This record gives sequence, C-alpha cells and structure tokens, in this order.
Amino acid sequence: MSAALRWGILGTGEIAHTFARDLTYLDGAIVAGVGSRTQASADAFAAEFEVSRSYGSYAELVADQEIDVVYVATPHPMHFANATLALEHGKAVLVEKPFTMTSKEARDLVTSARAKGLFLMEAMWTRFLPHVVAIRELLSRGVLGEIVAVEADHGQWFERDPAFRLFAPELGGGALLDLGVYPVSFASMILGTPERVTALVDPTFTGVDGQASMLFGYASGSQAILTCTLRARTATRACISGTDARIEIDGDFYAPSPFTLVERDGTRQRYEFPASGRGLYHQASEVATRLARGDLESEAMPLDETVSIMETMERVLAFL
Repeated sequence: MSAALRWGILGTGEIAHTFARDLTYLDGAIVAGVGSRTQASADAFAAEFEVSRSYGSYAELVADQEIDVVYVATPHPMHFANATLALEHGKAVLVEKPFTMTSKEARDLVTSARAKGLFLMEAMWTRFLPHVVAIRELLSRGVLGEIVAVEADHGQWFERDPAFRLFAPELGGGALLDLGVYPVSFASMILGTPERVTALVDPTFTGVDGQASMLFGYASGSQAILTCTLRARTATRACISGTDARIEIDGDFYAPSPFTLVERDGTRQRYEFPASGRGLYHQASEVATRLARGDLESEAMPLDETVSIMETMERVLAFL
C-alpha cells in the first residue's frame, strides 16, 4: 500500500459527502476515487471534493487498482451486493450501517471476506468516537460495578413522504435499521447479545416500522431499554447504570458528546472531548490502523458482533 490510504467512495449521497468531508481531518487519508450509478453524479462529487477519478458505475470504481479500501455508502438494500462486488475485486471494505438488510446477508458477507482474507468492517462510527472509547475504558476498569441497565434512544422527525428513503420499503426504510441500530449496537457493546427480546413496534403509513420500544434481557440479569422513532426529535441520550456508579451521555449520544460519571453518593465528574467535523474520521482511522497491522477486522467492531446485532434487530422486527 502507498503511504496515504487511498479511499474509494461508492455512492454519492448525504453520508458519502459527510465521510469525504471528515476525511480531511485525518492525516494520511485521501479520496482517490468515487463511483455512482451515473457519471454526472460522480463528476459532481469529484469536483466538490477534488477527487481525481470519478466513475459512472460501481464496477469501475472497485476495479481501480489505485484504491486501497472501499467505503460503501449506498442505500441499505444495496450494501450486500456492493460490498460483495468490492470484495470480489480484492478490496478492503467499510460498509455503512446497517451492515446489511438481513442477518443471512451479514453472515454471507463475513464468510466471503474471511475466505478471501480481506478486511471488512461495519461503519458504526459511534464505536470509535473519543467519548465512547473513554466509556469502554471506564467499563473495563469496573468503575460502574456490575452493570444493571442500559438506556438509549434515537428519534428524529421526518415529514411524511412515501418517496423518502426512511418511509420507502424498497429503499430499506424503517426506524430500526437506520436509527434504532445505534441504541441496539450501543447495548451490544456493553452487554453483548440479549438472551430475551421483547418489543412494541408500530408501522408507518407505508408499512415500514416507524417506532419501536425494546426491552432486552441478559443472562447476567442486566436489562437494556431502547427506543427509536421516525415521528419525533427525541432527547437521544444514553445512560449506563451500575451498582457503583452510572454514566449519563448527553444527546446526541451516538455523535461526539460529553458525558458525566455519577457515583453512588452523587459525586459527579464531567468528561469533555474536543471535536472536529462530524466524527466519522475516527472510524477511518481505525480502518487505517487495522490495515497497517494486517488485521482482517476491528476488535472494537468485530464481525461476529455485527452479525449478532443484525440477528437481534430481526428479533425486534418480528414484533411488527
């Protein structure tokens, strides 16, 4: 590989723009190419971000020998096919969340990457933000004691538009895969795979899930209480409660955020973190680190956990 990690961005939507902007905060990373379904869209993206090569098809992008890693930023239902295409061309791949539409697709994608000896990771960017890294360190030290409960919510308000991707079934719409994946992944990071899952899930006017309240039970006796909705801008906070202390994360918990450690006696300690951009460059840094080490996956977002999260979300959607 060259000194700079050369990224190919597959897709030109909003998240692709955010990712490209955030890469400017990361030394040793460049957007070397962009691919879209149309040449005009690829050219416009390339002009905005000064990308030297633009392609009017995904196949041309992944075939580019001057690209080291592909970031899949297309709509949810396309993730599996697009990531598979990149792997078939020998590329390391970062796949935007949700990883795939189903757990079967997730397992098949992981199997393919492992068989080919290629790096693969879900772009759950929250995992790599400084405040989440600090929280994991506190948890590893047992500062909270035994974890009793995890609470997290993610709600956004969207105008009722059947053509909008979050309401359109054909575009992988629904609250859970787009918004709920954040609290579900957050709970998974702390407590693992739930033993019991129960939920209230209500549909939108197009039939996709519009709101979900989830209760997860674990063998340890811990519980997770999680919510997501397309109908309201909620507080988007999170809390981890233990026998000795709790962590309260300000909204938006899934984005760069401060948090407070509250001990059992009420003593409070505030944690603040500098932030640049949206925060997506932290996951790009993780990819660069892993590739430099020759790793095939990330310890902070392991592939087996990504598959488990997809399985858990399927259990939730069974209540729709």
